[in-house]
Amino acid sequence: MTLTNSFPNCVRMPNQKNDARFMALALSLGRRGMGRVWPNPAVGCVIVQNGIIVGRARTADGGRPHAETQALAQAGSAARGATAYVTLEPCSHHGQTPPCADALIAAGIVRVVIATVDINPQVAGAGVARLKQAGLAVTVGVGEAESLRDHAGFFLTKSRRRPFVTLKLATTVDGRIATRAGDSQWITGAQSRRMVHMLRARHDAVMVGAGTVRADDPMLDVRDLGPVPQPVRIVVSSDLTLPDAARLAQTADLSPVWLCHGPAAPAAVCARWGAKSIPTGLVEGRVDVVEMMENLAREGLTRVFCEGGGALAASLITAGLVDELVVFQGPKLIGADGVSAVGPLGVSRLVDAPQLTLIAQSQIGDDVMQRWRLN
Repeated sequence: MTLTNSFPNCVRMPNQKNDARFMALALSLGRRGMGRVWPNPAVGCVIVQNGIIVGRARTADGGRPHAETQALAQAGSAARGATAYVTLEPCSHHGQTPPCADALIAAGIVRVVIATVDINPQVAGAGVARLKQAGLAVTVGVGEAESLRDHAGFFLTKSRRRPFVTLKLATTVDGRIATRAGDSQWITGAQSRRMVHMLRARHDAVMVGAGTVRADDPMLDVRDLGPVPQPVRIVVSSDLTLPDAARLAQTADLSPVWLCHGPAAPAAVCARWGAKSIPTGLVEGRVDVVEMMENLAREGLTRVFCEGGGALAASLITAGLVDELVVFQGPKLIGADGVSAVGPLGVSRLVDAPQLTLIAQSQIGDDVMQRWRLN
């Protein structure tokens, strides 16, 4: 996906090496906001004067102030005559904050390098147009591929009305997540579990099905990474058959819990849990995951980290809602009588099986971590 060609009047880069270097820093800054800034995109901005960085920032926790205004405030008078590197087209509309494009113009910035244009209909090239109209040089497309990946969740909420979904599986070598007796702690080692906490921290919400709550009583929080904003914790249950003694219910006052459920589920469960109710239609007795994701996007979520179980994983895969699959594989075998990582997908012919592309693979302690993209 390349958006630059849609805006042929944008200036191409006069200093590619420096542009790539400073944009890489802006992208790195922006990623630090993942899981912290929803419903806004995690943007990074770097202000450079004569090859020296005079200001840098990311979108603040909660989504504002925006990266550009913070970087400009840090740069102060040094912003006049400088170049700004921004990972997403600066906004040009009045929302809860004034337009960032206007802030860049008022600060005396003379050139803006943008990784990718914003597909949000409220922006969609208007930011570039405003900058050019004010006489600023504009370069679009530096680091575009990385920016598109980083902003995929925000873009999906605009283009397909759903968040980016990462499905995480922790399995044995033979693809099992528990023994036949339900014993699952721990299939993977401590280093892999720490990585899971890091992944949770980069998402707006962590999701599990009701069976996982009943079997494992998870907390779904981020631990051992210092003071970080906690993700929304989501449970998917058609009828809200959930134990009130669950740790999620006992800690809903500390970090939010949302319950996605069918229309006839008892509202009293949400009240007892202190949880937000997300009513959703049913398909064959199960929560309609397509409608559910649309509802979550409407609530502002851009990135959801799903940790199973098997039935929920199968529903998301079948509906084509999984954007990335992260598999932690522990050095164990359980056998066919164990619990499968993914429920039935209804595949009769191999040609109909979901196809994946390996993005990355690494060893973490004794485990193997793989990242896959679903084609």
